[in-house]
Amino acid sequence: MLVFKIASRAQWRAAETAGVYEGAPVDRADGFIHFSSAAQVGETAAKWFAGQSDLVLIAIDGAALGAALRWEPARGGALFPHLYGPLPLSAVVWTRELPLGADGRHILGSLEA
Repeated sequence: MLVFKIASRAQWRAAETAGVYEGAPVDRADGFIHFSSAAQVGETAAKWFAGQSDLVLIAIDGAALGAALRWEPARGGALFPHLYGPLPLSAVVWTRELPLGADGRHILGSLEA
């Protein structure tokens, strides 16, 4: 099962250099890394990253994260995946640019492995 993270290109480059992703400032403040399911990532992009360019969409193998990945109630009571601990890059299945369309919304494309 894939879970997804949206990050700035600069944050992701730093993670690649470090070999681990510690999360965005909001993640570190909350004590966990916020992820979204495939069904949630579009709404996450629209709500928290509206109009932002220079973003990366990261697909993560949720099973590879073990017990550190927890599904907890968040927006509207929906269960969202939260990672308690750093994201090892070995769990990343793929990354790609997250471009804006002509309408200003992000183009997610296929979310398959």
